[in-house]
Amino acid sequence: MTAEQLQSGHIFLLDKPLDWTSFQAVNKMKYKLKREFNLPKKFKIGHAGTLDPRATGLLIVCTGKFTKKIPEIQEAPKEYWTEIKIGVQTESYDTEKPEILHQDFSNVTDEDVHNVLDKFLGEIEQKPPVFSAIKIDGERAYNLARAGEEVEMKSRKTTIHYIKDIEINFPLISFTVGCSKGTYIRSLAHDIGQELGVGAYLTQLRRTKIGDYKIEDGTSDFLENEYRFENL
Repeated sequence: MTAEQLQSGHIFLLDKPLDWTSFQAVNKMKYKLKREFNLPKKFKIGHAGTLDPRATGLLIVCTGKFTKKIPEIQEAPKEYWTEIKIGVQTESYDTEKPEILHQDFSNVTDEDVHNVLDKFLGEIEQKPPVFSAIKIDGERAYNLARAGEEVEMKSRKTTIHYIKDIEINFPLISFTVGCSKGTYIRSLAHDIGQELGVGAYLTQLRRTKIGDYKIEDGTSDFLENEYRFENL
């Protein structure tokens, strides 16, 4: 790897750890590359699709002229390994906020779960979580929510291409979901809980694919060892 190659354009596939923001990951990498390759101050680098701090997995980082590829990559379908917990909810729809609204789920069967998951296949209407980065009147929704303000999120259309590899071990349910750009898996988890009638929230989320890019490529052949995320 050379400075010229980085400025001409390179794509890194990072495995983002838990509790890192996507912004932090890119900043870490930018600092490392600029230091090691003596790159100019205005060296271009950016990620192609945010991952929530409580999510792990594939974060695509483009450098140099390849930053022009970011919009194209962002449009690609995504795949996530997902785990939800039923019978309880959180305000953030994930583990950021404490559990609330515990409900008895003893009457929920495996068949109920499969039937409900089937209902979410195809194009659906989905409301993003209040604790999200969407801007409302110029302010991030999560900032308004954390300040205790009332936030009204508008629903939007999204597409669930498939739900597979379903494992049920109540109160936990895990599955792999393929979806379009703009899908909030936290909202999907919440909506599944509402459809089951017992509530649910997202306990684990790992992005495994963006288009043709796969997380296993980023942790083996695609990246030289010294550029794996854990060494940044």
